Amino acid sequence: MSDPQQPDPDASPAGEFEQSLRPPDFDEFCGQAKVKERLILMVEAAKQRKDALDHVLLCGPPGLGKTTLAHILCRTFGSEIHITSGPQIEKAGDLAGILTTIQHGDFLFIDEIHRLHPAIEEYLYPAMEDYKLDIMIDQGPNARSIALNLPKFTLVGATTKAGMLTRPLLSRFGITNRLDYYSPEELVTILKRSASLLSVPIEDKGALEIGTRSRGTPRIANGLLRWVRDYAQVRANNVITKQVAHDALAMLEIDEDGLDEMDIRILNAVIYKYNGGPVGLNSIAVAVGEDEATINEVYEPFLILKGFLKRTPRGRVAMPLAYQKLGATPPESPTGDQPDLL
Repeated sequence: MSDPQQPDPDASPAGEFEQSLRPPDFDEFCGQAKVKERLILMVEAAKQRKDALDHVLLCGPPGLGKTTLAHILCRTFGSEIHITSGPQIEKAGDLAGILTTIQHGDFLFIDEIHRLHPAIEEYLYPAMEDYKLDIMIDQGPNARSIALNLPKFTLVGATTKAGMLTRPLLSRFGITNRLDYYSPEELVTILKRSASLLSVPIEDKGALEIGTRSRGTPRIANGLLRWVRDYAQVRANNVITKQVAHDALAMLEIDEDGLDEMDIRILNAVIYKYNGGPVGLNSIAVAVGEDEATINEVYEPFLILKGFLKRTPRGRVAMPLAYQKLGATPPESPTGDQPDLL
């Protein structure tokens, strides 16, 4: 159901694996109970009115199910889904090319919608509100605007940074649906379903062992399941038990808290190289040899969520749990006692 003119974000082998495990409907979608309930209600209301679904905004960290929910919404209506992302739409013509191929009731899914160029957003506003597209023809004195009528469609926007959305764009979505991290128990349900689809026997304790080390993220959980499956196939008679999962994840240096080698390197740098902080993100990136954006978007949110790091106006500060994790002695006077950044 993807737009053939747009690159498929799931075209890689890892993406195909992830796509094969996606639940096809709300009944099989585990977790995010409040968001799911709201979306089901919106779908039912739109079907009763025999109308297109209102535009939907899904936000939250990567891997929590935003793309999956977009596909479920589309499948529920039996419609076509056109997939693109903010960085792929570089000029107004790119957006016009997508919108002019949409049929009545179709879904347009824009991933990382916060990365849309402001000029592109201006074209999107009338398309979302009035289902019209104003495009400019020619340039200079010969420039003229042509208004195209669009069929009613549903825009599903996904973002990992809702705070970066402009207020005019945010106001054009009815409700902001924020996805939260999953509990280990929810991840166990997801892992058992995925293991069933992969025809891999898995014990409850084995699934829990993987779930507790998956950073509350189904995408990570399914990725780790893929590795543990291979480990079990080669070394453990193809059955995932608690010990098998433990041994397999130990090979990846993922500990019982879900921290991997880079997480530990970050904590080591803050505590031992910068005396527990405060220290800037750039300095941490140089110390561990990782890109700033990757640390900021992938590693830091989980370390803050678990209470290992604190973000202050002066920089990042190691918390007592970080010292305990590394077996280090915390300073007598806590550092970085400034209020958290929003």
